[in-house]
Amino acid sequence: MSVTTRALTARYGPRTVLHGIDLLATSGRMLGIVGPNGSGKSTLIKALAGLLGHEGQILFGGSRDRPRSIGYMPQDLQTPQALTVLDVVLLGRLGELGLRVGNDDLDAVRQALRALDIEPLAGCYLGELSGGQRQMVFLAQALVSQPSVLLLDEPISALDVRHQLDVLQVVRAMTRDRQLVTVVVLHDLQAAARFCDDIVLLYGGRVLASGTPEQVLTVAHIAQAFGVESELLACQDGTRVLVPKRPLAS
Repeated sequence: MSVTTRALTARYGPRTVLHGIDLLATSGRMLGIVGPNGSGKSTLIKALAGLLGHEGQILFGGSRDRPRSIGYMPQDLQTPQALTVLDVVLLGRLGELGLRVGNDDLDAVRQALRALDIEPLAGCYLGELSGGQRQMVFLAQALVSQPSVLLLDEPISALDVRHQLDVLQVVRAMTRDRQLVTVVVLHDLQAAARFCDDIVLLYGGRVLASGTPEQVLTVAHIAQAFGVESELLACQDGTRVLVPKRPLAS
């Protein structure tokens, strides 16, 4: 399975947000989408999820037909606060539910909650949870349908450092074990460098660079896209880290 875009263009009214985006996401690999605010990251994810009209092509395994199950976690999480965690995650099984909830559905919910270490929250109401806990619940909702394509828009933005690492480790492991096509929007460039196999850097609604983290997250690209001077350091495990130093003069 792969997800390919060809000359993907998207607009909000008269304003063009994405300009001819070409990308390729393949099964078993995490594709990170990075870029400054307003570069079109969330718009790209919405277009891939089928929630936004567009020009150009989006192909799934070479076909325009969308897979039956696409797991999507939006940046803006809006669900009635009176629902329990179990109810919210179960909504992710809507495509599988018949006239009633079956044991398979409940087992899938438990597995998703267990994978993210939030099973004890199953009976809690959404309104009782912290922002980070709610974010974990919606990630479980995206995973519970056992999708072939997983689209995540800022899945770690409300999490502390420990839970950011936990979530990205789970997503990477599931991507590889289940051979998912995973596309994830991240603001944290260090997280993108450590966990993503491939990266697309957007700037002004266009692809500034694409490839491996080493090819994309360079001092020159970060200066051009973010207007920031940075320094490239190497960790003991070989991971490269970009350390922001100061904004560049405009």
